[in-house]
Amino acid sequence: MPRPEISHGAPTPALLRALDRRDPVLGAARRRVAPFPSYPDASGGRTHFHALGRAIVHQQLAGAAARTIHGRVCRLTPGSGFPTAEHVMALSEEELRGAGLSGAKFASLRDLAERSLDGRLKLRSIGRMADEDIIDVLVQVRGIGRWTAQMFLMSRLARLDVLAPDDLGLREGCKRLDGLKERPTPKELSSRGAVWAPLRSVASWVLWRLTEDTP
Repeated sequence: MPRPEISHGAPTPALLRALDRRDPVLGAARRRVAPFPSYPDASGGRTHFHALGRAIVHQQLAGAAARTIHGRVCRLTPGSGFPTAEHVMALSEEELRGAGLSGAKFASLRDLAERSLDGRLKLRSIGRMADEDIIDVLVQVRGIGRWTAQMFLMSRLARLDVLAPDDLGLREGCKRLDGLKERPTPKELSSRGAVWAPLRSVASWVLWRLTEDTP
């Protein structure tokens, strides 16, 4: 089977100019906001396992609380890094819960570790897979939904054509971009975003930045 064509890394100036021509409104907004960042985001985790584990720890928590618990989990093993899959399996539920993880997050982290070790989740080669195939594999992990998988694609694997239409920030950003009275539905945002391919990650960045402006 031929290897899927994967768009990742930094968008070329030619691709950005083409995006601006296809959607001049987005193009004008793109030139107003901070430049699209250089992915992968090193702050999101030293390894793919760390990035996904960190995402589980941070779910439904405010920034300060998430960082505190993440730091406690890191201190459960030698060194300053996040526990490896082997370390997670060696740690007791009492230790991980004592660091601040809920029962559900403990179960999710254990499931992530188990799948990484038994081969159901091949993190070393995941970067060679197509976007939708990666999402299909990741959502089988307990506690990882489609949005988390999409954020992994964008920030960890530097995929350039990712749009998460269920994201409230993106819907709000689209509302501001187009001067709408109401936020578009996920289906409407998905349809609106078709013109942004193959740089829907860049468009997403612009929409998120627009939500930082005072309405």
